[in-house]
Amino acid sequence: MNTIEANFSEIQIDRIIEMAWEDRTPFDAIKYQFGLNEAEVKKLMKSKLKLKSYILWRQRVENCCTKHTLKRPNGIDRFKSSAQRSISQNKISKRR
Repeated sequence: MNTIEANFSEIQIDRIIEMAWEDRTPFDAIKYQFGLNEAEVKKLMKSKLKLKSYILWRQRVENCCTKHTLKRPNGIDRFKSSAQRSISQNKISKRR
């Protein structure tokens, strides 16, 4: 277990991984909610995923303009799915 993993419960780690997999959830949202920057998320993903899954995720993230707030096209300024309110321990969804 690395130092990043030691700071979070398994539920929180699962949520971080879920947010990292979502194309429209920017790294800034993970930073806001869990305090992990992009490099730390990548390190966590590498330690938790199978190598092939990690490689596929990294390729997708590199080509995904919505994962980085500054690269997002106009009109996509936030992420909100219809199920966002029901996701537990999601501080961002509880803001009004």
